[in-house]
Amino acid sequence: MPDITVQDVTNALKNTVDPEIGLNIVDLGLIYNISINDSKDIDLKITMTSPMCPVTSIILADVQLRLEKLDGVGKVNVDLVWDPAWTPEMITEEARLGLQ
Repeated sequence: MPDITVQDVTNALKNTVDPEIGLNIVDLGLIYNISINDSKDIDLKITMTSPMCPVTSIILADVQLRLEKLDGVGKVNVDLVWDPAWTPEMITEEARLGLQ
């Protein structure tokens, strides 16, 4: 079985789009940390644009499903965090240009 890399996880997460903003969660800067252990378990720290985000449960469920579908993945732990608080400056430059 091939190793799962941070890039594999990032690529999978680029398919999860915040439906209110229309950008993927990677380019939005919502992914704070990705770690993969020797058992191919994935621990992900993610935030939302706001604690009041109405699509949080939809995004989290989509993230969980996408990561569980990765070939050879072990357990997937998605941890929703609020520190540091997300700001628009966390959006990638490329995505920011697309919003203009």
